[in-house]
Formats: sequence, structure tokens, C-alpha cells
Amino acid sequence: MNNETISVKNKVVVVTGAVGLLGTEYIDVLSKEGAKVVITDIDQAKCEELAKKMKEKYDADCLGISMDVSNRKSIIKVLEKILDKYGKIDALINNAALNNPSGNDDFFYTPFEKLRLGDWNRMLNINITGPFLCSQILGEQMAKQKKGVIINISSTYGIVAPDQRLYRHFTKGDDRKFVKPITYSVSKGAIIMLTKYLAAYWADKNVRVNTLVPGGVFNNHGPMFVKDYSYRTPLGRMAKKTDYNGAIIYLISDSSSYMTGSCLIVDGGWTVW
Repeated sequence: MNNETISVKNKVVVVTGAVGLLGTEYIDVLSKEGAKVVITDIDQAKCEELAKKMKEKYDADCLGISMDVSNRKSIIKVLEKILDKYGKIDALINNAALNNPSGNDDFFYTPFEKLRLGDWNRMLNINITGPFLCSQILGEQMAKQKKGVIINISSTYGIVAPDQRLYRHFTKGDDRKFVKPITYSVSKGAIIMLTKYLAAYWADKNVRVNTLVPGGVFNNHGPMFVKDYSYRTPLGRMAKKTDYNGAIIYLISDSSSYMTGSCLIVDGGWTVW
């Protein structure tokens, strides 16, 4: 293995949900390693701001553009701009996901029996229909090129059920319990089958499709949650935001050229128990 094998230099990489917690990390490492990064999210100003930051930090070639992953016309518009600027797509990271469809914390205190159909539909629309549409439209371009990579971002909760005991300290004043919603697990589980289907479907087009399964990332969680999560994890800690950067580079690069339809689990050992 040499440096060329693990390189993403000059590869055109599209990242959805790019201005979120992990999306910004993927953008940073890809820009640092010389990729041409298409930064997409719903907020045009934030996408442009991040592209400007990467230009200043790494002299990176980035395109910041708004895209609604649940809207076919929006994705097609982005594809046209990518082809106009770069002429190709080398990789797509389906990272965009919705964790709370209502924007109200009450959503997390709603028991399964009371979950609203509208919230269910909205989360699935972003979390699984979004990757479906992006893969269909942007992946078709890679299939035409006869080369490309798709990385679908799942979660440990797409493999195993949420441990609701982790959230026992999160209560409302009326003693309602915090519930990690079924919508998250169902959508993240569906991502894995989307990966397997597309890996088989596009194998003859040399389009590789894999899933990255990250564990919980520390994001100013309270000490009790961190303690409980760390106890539940063989490596004894939550993930740092940077812990998935190496996996992203590996999956895009030629180092993983014989890997498709697989789940790369990077979770500190969470799912071994």
C-alpha cells in the first residue's frame, strides 16, 4: 500500500448534511486531503460560509450549494452545477438526517404509542427517501461514468435497538420519560439495506456502495450520560468528532477497492454486547 492508494486528491465528493456536527468534520478532512468538495445542506449561506472557510484554511476547491435531499428537482439542479464546474462525481456521502422532525423537545418525550404519523413520515422522508433520491440521481451519473463511490451513514441504532436506559435521567417536569424514537432506528436500519441493494445493482458499473456505522459522538452531553455511555462501550468513551475521518478517507479511496455492500462499524465496540 502506498500514499496514492489512500488518496482522495482531486476526487469530486458530494456531502449532504454538510454543515452538521459530523458533516463539517467530513468536509474538513476531505478538503485537507485535497478533494474537490461539494458542500450541500438546506442553508445556502452556511454552505457558502463553510466553502469559504475551507478555501482560507486549505486553499481547497469547494462548492457550497443549497440542496433539499427530499426534493428531486433540487438534487437535479445541484447535479447540473457539479457537472458544469467539475464534469464528474467521484463520491457521494449520504450524511443528511433528521433527528427531530418537530423542532420541539417534546418529540423526545413522546412514547411510541403516541408518535404522530406526520413526524414518522417527515423523518423517513429525509433519512431514507433523501439518500434514495440522491443515490438515484447522483449515483446514476457515477454509473454512466462507470466508476464511483457512495457512502451511506447509518448508526449503531440501525443495527441494535436503542438502550433506553441511557436516557433515564432525562425527564420533564411532569415525569415524562425521554425516548429515543423508533423513526431514527428504522431509517438507519433501512440505510443498510439500501446500501446492499445498490452495491449489487451497480456492481457491473464499478460503483461501490458501503455503509459507515458510527457510534455516539460527544457533543456537550451531561456527565451522567457520558458515564453511562462509556460504561456501555468496551473502549470506555464516547467518540470524538474526528474519529470517523479515517474511515471516510478509506471508503472513498482505492484502498477499499474490493469493498462493496459492507458495513464499516466504528463504534468503540458498542455493538459487540
